[in-house]
Amino acid sequence: MYVKLAWRNIWRNRRRTIITISAIFFAVFLSVVQRSMKIGSIERMVDGMVGSFLGHVQIHQKGYWEEQNLDNSFSDSPALRKALQNTEHVQAVIPRLDGYVLVAGLERSRAGLVMGIDPQAEKALSDPEQKLIKGKYLANNREEAVIISEGMAEYLKLQVSDSLVLLGQGFQGQTATGKYLVKGIIKMSNPKLNKSLVYLPLKTTQELFAADNRLTAYCIRLKNARKLELVEQAIQPQLEKIAQTNQGQGDDAYEQINWKKMAPEIVQMIDADKQAGKIMMGVFYMVLGFGILGTVLMMASERRHEFGVLISIGMRRFNLGVLVFLEMLMLATLGVLVGMIISLPITWYFHLNPIALRGEMAKVVEEYGMEPVLPFSVDPSIFTTQAIIVFFLTMIIAIYPLIHTKRIVVIDALRS
Repeated sequence: MYVKLAWRNIWRNRRRTIITISAIFFAVFLSVVQRSMKIGSIERMVDGMVGSFLGHVQIHQKGYWEEQNLDNSFSDSPALRKALQNTEHVQAVIPRLDGYVLVAGLERSRAGLVMGIDPQAEKALSDPEQKLIKGKYLANNREEAVIISEGMAEYLKLQVSDSLVLLGQGFQGQTATGKYLVKGIIKMSNPKLNKSLVYLPLKTTQELFAADNRLTAYCIRLKNARKLELVEQAIQPQLEKIAQTNQGQGDDAYEQINWKKMAPEIVQMIDADKQAGKIMMGVFYMVLGFGILGTVLMMASERRHEFGVLISIGMRRFNLGVLVFLEMLMLATLGVLVGMIISLPITWYFHLNPIALRGEMAKVVEEYGMEPVLPFSVDPSIFTTQAIIVFFLTMIIAIYPLIHTKRIVVIDALRS
């Protein structure tokens, strides 16, 4: 009976009900949109670094990260690569052989990073083919051709089909020299990489550095970045097992480094952003809470005479309080559901079509190596968390009508 009475009561005054539901709806809608934008920015920041260069986890020979040179490379292990690929939550394992060289054109030269890649495997991580602005992508692992970054091409005054010379030090001090055809030019979002990066097929890179069958890293991309710790725990026994098998073959133990250690400045930036977001959300909830409280006060004030009549004809104050609480429960449920239903397609649209930043803001974002867009996240936890917070915030505010019914003076209420 109380449920039926509560449902009928909220629709006796449609204007008041719509105002209350609208207040709750806007609370859910604005909190979901704000949080979606914040989480989306953080995810894009992480994915920008992971997707363009690092990987969620990298496997090296022990000591490589402290001293990054070819002497700390390791032999490619099909057994290890298979074990890594079969690990739960791992999407792809990408082999690389990196080295620093002098890159020379006809008139100029510049220090650069040569990244030896498997053209097909690399599509699962940095995907250079999608970043091509001129020329064609690498065809196979042994092709005598390179893809260079846009900044490097401009500085060296190189075009597609020109020749490029690489000069450096190879494995165990051997001289590394080679002349290659510029097959394509790519544009990297990271400004530093855009000025210094050279992609070279993996086998060709191993020949250049006299590092036959050697790699500097396995880059691991995960299906879900939130599973990072689980994957690290699963990988460590595999590394120890393979290392024991390889004892006596010249390779030391392996080490795994996650993206948080490889890019600590990004972690600091994310932490600062999260703290600022918590403060903003706290202020936001406070403002929204007072907005909802205002509508509840209005409802209680308008129904003061009605409450007085109900008490005067014998309705117990406790039962009246329960009835009013049920009404607020229904209003909160309706407001939250409407907020979630309307916010979902809007956040989904901006997830697929991020808002493009322009002007000075775009330049600032590009300096951090990220695409100048404002992305949105559609993580289900965003919707459920914000809906639950607003729902319970409304329920806390609904305590006021309960107290109000306890304190009503019947004579004064009937006169109002």
